[in-house]
Amino acid sequence: MTTFLTVLVILIAVNFAFIYIQNSKTPELGVNQGQFKPISPKPNNVSTQTDVEAKRVKPWAFKDSTESTMAAIKRAVETYGGGTVIKQTDDYLYVVFTTDLMKYKDDVEFWLDSENQVVHFRSASRAGYSDMGLNRTRYDALTELYQQQ
Repeated sequence: MTTFLTVLVILIAVNFAFIYIQNSKTPELGVNQGQFKPISPKPNNVSTQTDVEAKRVKPWAFKDSTESTMAAIKRAVETYGGGTVIKQTDDYLYVVFTTDLMKYKDDVEFWLDSENQVVHFRSASRAGYSDMGLNRTRYDALTELYQQQ
C-alpha cells in the first residue's frame, strides 16, 4: 500500500510540474499574412479563423474607425477583468488572462482586419487539455461588452 501511495504522489507531482511548465511558456503568437497561428486540436481554444465548427466564433463588426474599434476592445477587456495587455499595435492586441483559482493562463488575441471591417479573435489555454468551456464563455462575455461600447 505504501508503494502505491508513493507512486500516486509522484505521478500527481509530475502532472502538476508539467502543467506549471506549460503555463509558464509564452507561445509565439501574432498575425502573419492576415492569419493567427492555428489553434490546437485540444478543446481548450476558440478562433474566428478555424475550420473546426465546434471551435469557430464569429468576428466582430468594426466600430466607426480603427481607433474607436481598438478603444472599444480595450474597454471590454478592462471591464471583463483578469487580463494583462502584453502587446498592442494599431491593429493588434494581445492579452493574457489568468484564472483566479489555479492561475492558468489563456492567450487572447484581437486583430483588426480593416480590409473586411471585422475584428478577428483567438483565445487558447496554455496548459491542460480542456478548459471547461472558459475560452468560449470569455468570448461571449467580451462580445457582449464590446457591443455595448
